[in-house]
Amino acid sequence: MPEEGAPEVRAYDDPVEGLARARLAILEQVAKVIVGQQEVIEDLLIGLFAQGHCLFVGVPGLGKTLLVQTMARALSLEFSRVQFTPDLMPSDITGTDILDTDPATGQRCYRFVPGPIFANVLLADEINRTPPKTQSALLQAMQERQVTAGGRTYPLPPPFFVLATQNPIEQEGTYPLPEAQLDRFLLSVHVGYPSAADERRIVEETTSAYEPDVQPTLNGAEIVALQHAIREAPVGEHVLDYAVRLARGSRPEDPDAVAAVRRWVTWGAGPRASQTLVLAAKTRALLYGRPVPSVEDVRAMALPALRHRIITSFAAEADDVSSDQVVEALLEAVPEP
Repeated sequence: MPEEGAPEVRAYDDPVEGLARARLAILEQVAKVIVGQQEVIEDLLIGLFAQGHCLFVGVPGLGKTLLVQTMARALSLEFSRVQFTPDLMPSDITGTDILDTDPATGQRCYRFVPGPIFANVLLADEINRTPPKTQSALLQAMQERQVTAGGRTYPLPPPFFVLATQNPIEQEGTYPLPEAQLDRFLLSVHVGYPSAADERRIVEETTSAYEPDVQPTLNGAEIVALQHAIREAPVGEHVLDYAVRLARGSRPEDPDAVAAVRRWVTWGAGPRASQTLVLAAKTRALLYGRPVPSVEDVRAMALPALRHRIITSFAAEADDVSSDQVVEALLEAVPEP
């Protein structure tokens, strides 16, 4: 939901120019709070404008939550945060029916109280610390952008964007996300440690009286319009074919699978991976002011689009090979058009 004082909707005659300007404006505001992490911010923007969801994987203290909060402020969107814990119930996320009394008639009836999922940006913090029953409460919302409760279906406000965080350490007592839910995330973004210079600046700013003033740059209606523009953007046949070959090459049973995949992969990426590669490549191109995506855009998005959709084998574990390394081997083996 737009905040008070959000900018009015601007009609972009040229969506390429509109997205390029939006990217620069958002980066300017986010940089007031977040130091470095340019690739992470870029992937976040691509996920947003491609109408997808992002899974952030990184150790505690890297600013994942702060980045999401800052992005929501810069985009003038309603933000909601849920801390996932083992005792969290599905109704704690989606909402529940409560027994209420109608003040006009005095009759008692059930009234639906929306949960925190009814926001534009939902931060699912440490999503792997809650049981599968609660994790699955997000499935319908992420795929269909609506929630069913008490036999009724409630649409979620557009744009709707789920950002989930996951801690790669301290796995005891966690519940790994099933493949079906991992596949719902458009991108899996790995957040690393900042450089020495960035860390010094982070410490300097956060231990001083510095108060960043983040201004809204877009509102929800503008974001939806730009999302539709990306869907309408053209894509070359050679780019489309390359994206499909990358996805199919990750499947060990496929005739075109590369040697590394046959050795280290149990299950490869499904059709959603092909869709993600093309959509993310289109979004990346338009954000940088290019009307048509290139093969390089597909290659740039291969890691975040494929790493969580490839299930490695016991042989990969024995050889200490990660899904990232499999994707890199795939990029080397699949020829460019």
